[in-house]
Amino acid sequence: MNSDEYDLIVVGSGAAGLSAACTAAVQGKRVLVLEASDRVGGTTAISGGMVWIPANQKMQAAGLVDDPANAREYLRHTVAGSEADPRMQAFVRRGDEAVRFFEANTSVRLQAVRRYPDYYPEVPGATSGGRVLEPATFDGSLLGTDFALLRDPLPEFLLFGGMMVSREDLPVLRRIFRSPLAVWHATRLTARYLLQRIRFHRGTTLVLGNALAARLFKSARDLGVEIRMQAPVTALVMRRGRVVGVRAREAGAMAELGARCGVVLAAGGISHHPTLRRGYVPAAAGDTSATFRAQGATAGAQLAASVGAALSRPTAGGDGALAFWVPVSKFRRVDGSPGVFPHTVTDRAKPGLIAVNKDGQRFVNEAVSYHEFVRAQLRDPRRNVPAWLICDSRFLWKYGLGKVRPFTFSTAEDEKSGYLKRADSLAELAIAIDVPPAEFQRTLRKYNEGAARGMDPEFGRGSNIYQRHLGDADQRPNPCVAPIEHGRFYAIAVHPADLGMAAGVLTDENARVLREDGEAIAGLYACGNDMHSVMNGDYPGPGITLGPALVFGFIAGSHACASTGQVLATSSSTDRNLN
Repeated sequence: MNSDEYDLIVVGSGAAGLSAACTAAVQGKRVLVLEASDRVGGTTAISGGMVWIPANQKMQAAGLVDDPANAREYLRHTVAGSEADPRMQAFVRRGDEAVRFFEANTSVRLQAVRRYPDYYPEVPGATSGGRVLEPATFDGSLLGTDFALLRDPLPEFLLFGGMMVSREDLPVLRRIFRSPLAVWHATRLTARYLLQRIRFHRGTTLVLGNALAARLFKSARDLGVEIRMQAPVTALVMRRGRVVGVRAREAGAMAELGARCGVVLAAGGISHHPTLRRGYVPAAAGDTSATFRAQGATAGAQLAASVGAALSRPTAGGDGALAFWVPVSKFRRVDGSPGVFPHTVTDRAKPGLIAVNKDGQRFVNEAVSYHEFVRAQLRDPRRNVPAWLICDSRFLWKYGLGKVRPFTFSTAEDEKSGYLKRADSLAELAIAIDVPPAEFQRTLRKYNEGAARGMDPEFGRGSNIYQRHLGDADQRPNPCVAPIEHGRFYAIAVHPADLGMAAGVLTDENARVLREDGEAIAGLYACGNDMHSVMNGDYPGPGITLGPALVFGFIAGSHACASTGQVLATSSSTDRNLN
């Protein structure tokens, strides 16, 4: 067999790419993954790791009720065009099949998050939890020397320079000065971490997206998938109307690699391709992205377009923009590298915070989803970009703000850099953030009057189960509302950014790349952020990028290697030391 000839070549090593690779490898195919950077995991490795799969088996096992019809009803109300999209029907129909397949044949282990509501809980078909799956905690030491090749989480989300903290740990650690049990829990976590650092460059107890990337990485290795890093793909090879391989650059030399079954594009999307990106977002959104960027990589959309693929139609922006939004605060790390902190769930919905615009006025319910927060910013960008998150000293100590962590004794460095604004009075803070002091103080007075009663008459913070879920259950009567009155006062600027683009390569329900005439390009597939998202720029719940990534990675890998496009979710006949 030619050493440069494979059954399937996958471009990219995030959740979508590794899912496609593992699916094909389970069928005995020779699979090559080409990663442009020097680490495996892509944006998945730095993400929250949530996976949105409606009507999944894990829900049923947890005693939660859902079915495909219920999911389709919810999606009909929250995702434009979903009812007529055969890809969405495939996602709903085959999501649980994909989960069963990966758990039967790989090291992937997912668990239901019993309480994590869909983002629009009042809409017909919404659920209060269970559609969201999260990766089970993974012991990174099982990767052996490969652990050093797994992309590290963002440093802002690590304690002591290398310890990951799970979703369940956060509320416990927040009580560390009030509960002996919390002290004991923190002591155990820290002791375990210190032992792990004896052998490894960071802690090996992996959670969130890093655990998902690690589980897929281990699965690929166990299944014999070849992974080459620092090997950016520069072109697709097409013969007689079919994609039959790629050209990649390795160690400064070009290589042509053949793919008998096909090529899967899963290179992370167009977030960092300014020209393409600007066709799908308003100019006021800028070019900021919270996704990982591989330097020197060619976007999957570019590769696909070079062989005649159709891309998403440009949009006028606004609520129809084809991006998944998150507000971010920007800063420089100690090493000089630019950083962005995604304000997803750690601060905006907590009691004792509001957002104001350049006029010193509130413009949104701050506890809505991160996607809706940025949509509100972009409806009037002249006034709302950037916006300022405002809190007092009590809030900052208890919850933190952006990259400023809870229980921080000194904020001098963040103040010196300009990341965090601090003032002894609201009037002084208004001057520091350049908003009208009188209007700013009026806004705070109005908010505080309602907050003293646990209410937010103007915007309704805490008015549904999603918002209350992200608040603080210890704060009563409203977990999302508390007065802002304990000086000193603080502010951080937040800007629009994407968590991934919804725009990308047009595909069918089998993840095959389509031409402008709707015909599939033989041998070419796209999944993950490289494909035009089934969510079409809407954000119905947590994990709506990783859920489709896993499902369409599974679909692409199975369709490329089997004419039926189906793979039975049966246990492997060999012992792969599944974890």
